[in-house]
Amino acid sequence: MNLPQAFIERTRQLLGETQYPLFEEALQTEVPVSIRPNRMKYDKPVEGEPVPWASSGMYLKSRPTFTFDPLFHAGCYYVQEASSMFIEQVVKEYVSSPVRALDLCAAPGGKTTHLASILPKGSLLVSNEPMPLRAQVLAENVIKWGAPASVVTRNNPADFTPFRNFFDLVVVDAPCSGEGMFRKDSFAVEQWSVANVELCVKRQREIVASIWDSLRPGGLLVYSTCTFNREENEDCVAWISEELGATPLSLNICDDWGITGSLAGDIPAYRFIPGYTSGEGFFLALLRKNGDAPLNQPRQVRFQQPAVKIRNEVCNWLQSSADFEFVQQGECVMALPKEHAVAMLALQQKMRVLHFGISLAEIKNNKLLPMHSLAMSTALNSSAFPIVELERDKALAYLHRESLLLPDAPIGVLLLAYHGTILGFVKNLGNRANNLYPAEWRIRKNPMDL
Repeated sequence: MNLPQAFIERTRQLLGETQYPLFEEALQTEVPVSIRPNRMKYDKPVEGEPVPWASSGMYLKSRPTFTFDPLFHAGCYYVQEASSMFIEQVVKEYVSSPVRALDLCAAPGGKTTHLASILPKGSLLVSNEPMPLRAQVLAENVIKWGAPASVVTRNNPADFTPFRNFFDLVVVDAPCSGEGMFRKDSFAVEQWSVANVELCVKRQREIVASIWDSLRPGGLLVYSTCTFNREENEDCVAWISEELGATPLSLNICDDWGITGSLAGDIPAYRFIPGYTSGEGFFLALLRKNGDAPLNQPRQVRFQQPAVKIRNEVCNWLQSSADFEFVQQGECVMALPKEHAVAMLALQQKMRVLHFGISLAEIKNNKLLPMHSLAMSTALNSSAFPIVELERDKALAYLHRESLLLPDAPIGVLLLAYHGTILGFVKNLGNRANNLYPAEWRIRKNPMDL
């Protein structure tokens, strides 16, 4: 890897003559592979070494072809860089009761699916991504993860201005110069420059300032990047603290985790540096917004309830229908967790919402056709539908969105499963089964292409 000379000089000065050689050597090695199982769906053991700061994170010995694993598409695990799993320590130490949380720059979904698993029960998680294509990937990953109290939006940070004091916790994994991506992304190396670092600093401060009023006084801000320089890290945290009014907070960590502290000033900060920690470059700081105030509660929002006949049918599709508010929007029937229904609908009124709650069914020709969001949800009552277990080849054919033949299966809407895990719906007609897997999610690669 040919590192830019300016990067070498700046990083050598930052790390020091003792640390820098080990760091540079580590950049020439393979990137560690790590996953985080979804324990709401998958309780089987995973072979590998535990990620010490994440309760379910695992380092794998090698990188399998995840694309051709049906369990990956079923949301049984997320392929996530180990360092970014450190956000679990924030929740473990500072979040003990239900919160309303915002993951502001959430695509493709690593931290957001992690938060969905570890936030206290009863929490609401809003995951946002302004870039259209990345937002679609985020929505797909959130739906596959299956947490009902989730919202996915596609907005700029400033669009949250109407939601003053709306969140207890805001996570800003800020767009950055990507120095921590050098090992696995040659394009990041080519695009790096001091001028781009300065541009990123300006952008990061604008993003935090835009969202600041949406975080209630007394609430928590997680600021993170995947870069090494002090301007985008410690200097930005100092700016947030001094200009916006916040107090940096420390976290309890173990010495043998290999996490480096602040490299500029005495601000509590946590750096993951290749050669010292098993992972990619990552920086995290936690701040508490000065003051104290309760969450603002949105006004009641009018919504259409489905007809009694429809409601009675879809109620049977959920494990605990009493926990949900049922809403009809056009031809779509949805279930929203009762304690968050008003907040979810308020967000939908003012934001570009790609997904919220559980999309249960589409009304077609006065009949209900179950939607894939329901199949992926951890609230699904799978006993409401016949289940057909598939072998791997047929499971992959389903995920390619090919037509299937299920001659021995019942006629009607069925759930397909692989190793006991739900993959999605089909409508079996006898002579063929209509594949109801979302067309935009289908596997496009063929094993022979590898």
